[in-house]
Amino acid sequence: MSEQRKPDIRPGRLTAEAYAAHFADIAPPLTEAQAVLEASRCLYCFDAPCMQACPTRIDVPSFIKRIAEDNVRGAAEAILQSNPLGGFCARDCPTEVLCEQVCVRNTQQGQPVAIGRLQRFAVDRLLSSADNQIFERAPASGRRVAVVGAGPAGLACAHALARAGHAVMLYDARPKPGGLNEYGVAAYKTVEDYAQREVEWLLGLGGITLECGWALTSIGQLEKLRREHDAVFLGLGLADTHQLGVAGETLDGVVDAVEFIGTLRQAIDRATVPVGRRVVVIGGGMTAVDAAVQSRLLGAERVEMVYRRGPEHMSASQEEQDLARTRGVTILHWLAPVELLGEGGSVCAVRFARQRLAAGRLEPTGEECILEADMVLKAIGQRLGNPVLRQCGLALRDGRIAVDASGRTSLAGVWAGGDCIAEGQDLTVDAVAHGLRAARDIDLQLRNPAPAEE
Repeated sequence: MSEQRKPDIRPGRLTAEAYAAHFADIAPPLTEAQAVLEASRCLYCFDAPCMQACPTRIDVPSFIKRIAEDNVRGAAEAILQSNPLGGFCARDCPTEVLCEQVCVRNTQQGQPVAIGRLQRFAVDRLLSSADNQIFERAPASGRRVAVVGAGPAGLACAHALARAGHAVMLYDARPKPGGLNEYGVAAYKTVEDYAQREVEWLLGLGGITLECGWALTSIGQLEKLRREHDAVFLGLGLADTHQLGVAGETLDGVVDAVEFIGTLRQAIDRATVPVGRRVVVIGGGMTAVDAAVQSRLLGAERVEMVYRRGPEHMSASQEEQDLARTRGVTILHWLAPVELLGEGGSVCAVRFARQRLAAGRLEPTGEECILEADMVLKAIGQRLGNPVLRQCGLALRDGRIAVDASGRTSLAGVWAGGDCIAEGQDLTVDAVAHGLRAARDIDLQLRNPAPAEE
């Protein structure tokens, strides 16, 4: 590469005013008048398809009707009874492909009821009030449960078990609880430290002791948890990212997209986060979109998001793809990385092979192209990456923990949920549903233990 193509990665590309504007709330909250007006559009369907489409089965017509009747606290209670992380899910959930996609107003008016924004309105109003605890703990059961992982699945499980009267010890490897809600979601989706405010509300119930900086790294640790607790729930998430498996992957400037997003989320000052002038993001999911859009917002001049299949195969929703394009991201399809090219130890370009489908399988066409890049962000998915889980005898399926319909693993007294299990969908709301499912079964088991085998 020529001298003019030296990598250009640096912080402080924009003014302070530009950073503030770029990372403001992407979806400003509804005013009270707007919320009441929007709530009036709901038909309060008896067999509501929106409720069936929600993994946590929030009673959507019920909470929206309460907003229309100026009972916002009651609306929040209806939401949080089903989903204790309803505020975060209202911000991060792909409602356009879940509840809002099946809203009957789509066919009648061509526009669904803004369920996600109404959900956020109700929960935010409650959490910002002086008296925001709507739940009480049941009498102490005398039972102890260990929850490993303070992400959405672990938090939901811990909260439900604490409500049931059990004492919960909640462990997390990170300095802060929240999991991907804290470290893995675009900063413009959850402003003003919302993830931590939600965790603070959850822990305010009582009965949950949090220990951060605790990682599951040995069989002995898991055995000790099982001995000292009546049940164990694993909500570990996915600790490792998949590798591209091509030459040049260790060059400077090649970064995991999740790491990039986490760094940005934890930065007190966005201006301190370096970004390339030319960024290539490899992947087609929500993480890829978050990384690509935020690269642009940090001041990257050119951002290209590259996916190996066609647009219809991308896991990022159409709304997310449209967001990327409106923020200046170019999305390219049918290109698979072949090699990361370097100069002086730093990445300077990526060579791609054009792909096509033949008999349902991807194959190269023989054409190639090169995209210049100062920074390459890898967003091709995550994996469990914890050898302890296999070593301790947990059954795995497709590289993740296998569970039954109640969230039970192959180890007695151990449940699991969230992204770490085989059915994980990499969605906050799914992880919450898994945590609540396991909590129900754990509570049932603790109150009605199976008779010991003779």
